[in-house]
Amino acid sequence: MQPAGGPMSDRRQSRLERMLARLATQKACLEFAQRELAGRPGVLLELGLGKGRTYDHLRKLFPAREIHVFDRAVHAPPDCIPPADCLWLGDLREQLASPRIAALQVALVHADLGSDDSAGDAHLAAALAPLIDGLLDAGALVLSDREMQVPRWRQLPLPLAARGWAYFVYRVDR
Repeated sequence: MQPAGGPMSDRRQSRLERMLARLATQKACLEFAQRELAGRPGVLLELGLGKGRTYDHLRKLFPAREIHVFDRAVHAPPDCIPPADCLWLGDLREQLASPRIAALQVALVHADLGSDDSAGDAHLAAALAPLIDGLLDAGALVLSDREMQVPRWRQLPLPLAARGWAYFVYRVDR
């Protein structure tokens, strides 16, 4: 099930239109996750802090949850930087393999990994998918801007408000 849209879907769109479609899709998917995870315990993992926009939205949607954020370096404004004990800097593969992360009960992984290098992004997503899978119990959700293939993950349809950009929503089945 391949969602419509994506960075290369319609070159007639301006950069602003593509950015708006991406942000609307992310917002709709994060809000879907909030509804789906209501009452389910667990921490959230944000892979890719960037400017801190989705991290800030996750804080709003899940105010009582611990959110661990991973990135190579911090480029976010000060009010969108997580506390030091929840900020993981460096290579994602190494950070996700940390015993401290492995000990967490994870309810949601939001992976915002995309760049202009689609081949590199696909390689990174393929390397991260089994690491992410090892952190998840049945019922957890994975939201990603890159497709990931894991046998026990079931791809869900995108929320209606998220149909303008390529995004992937997975539920761990077992």
